Amino acid sequence: MENKEKVLAKVATHQITESDLEHMLKNLNPQIAANFQGEQGKQALLQELVNQKLFYLEALESSIENDAKFQSEFEKLKENFVTQYSIQNLINSVSVTHEELEAYYNENKEGFISPQKVQASHILVSDVSLAEEVKGKLAQGESFEALAKEYSSCPSKERGGDLGMFGEGQMVPEFEEAAFKMAVGEISEPVETQFGFHIIKVTDKQESGLLSFEEVRSNLLRNMMAEKQGAIYQNHIADLKSKYNVEVL
Repeated sequence: MENKEKVLAKVATHQITESDLEHMLKNLNPQIAANFQGEQGKQALLQELVNQKLFYLEALESSIENDAKFQSEFEKLKENFVTQYSIQNLINSVSVTHEELEAYYNENKEGFISPQKVQASHILVSDVSLAEEVKGKLAQGESFEALAKEYSSCPSKERGGDLGMFGEGQMVPEFEEAAFKMAVGEISEPVETQFGFHIIKVTDKQESGLLSFEEVRSNLLRNMMAEKQGAIYQNHIADLKSKYNVEVL
């Protein structure tokens, strides 16, 4: 026996169901939808659906469909809906198989090499004498993080100087050259850049290597889908231009 859909409200002979409410909620902007969570929010949304149905019934009674302006706007909306529906159907016909993904990965492994990355912290000061003073405190065993908070002029001082993980080309050349040559746990001599003098501490390293198929699968699927969808769209447009006369004036 089939389960009947739950009816939440009736307006004249029209029913508003639970799926109507879910459909409306799904199509709202996420920030707006957040205001309609919970039972109270759903009741407010249901009331809005009731209000919309009331306007719809009033419009039908006023024979709005006979209004010329309404007809013109309706035809535009209809054309746009049919167009978008047709495009979506075409796009949705595209699929990428697991075998296609694996084949592309195996044939293009050079494109899935993860470059070497370094995680480092630094203490940035304006002159070399202060940098040497801080370096001396580090040599005496004082905490790098504490000294960064006390002396560094970089906003990273609030994180103990931590700059996170970075790859080649993300830092100024002098800083990058020093950091990539260092071992994990090593603290540099003062390094001068356009920003001042840095004392660098390397906290982690990620060596260059081939990313596994599972690591790249989701991005690869997204990219291959987009490529296939773009191709089928352009090919279909070419077919339609051959079928229908197009004249750009």
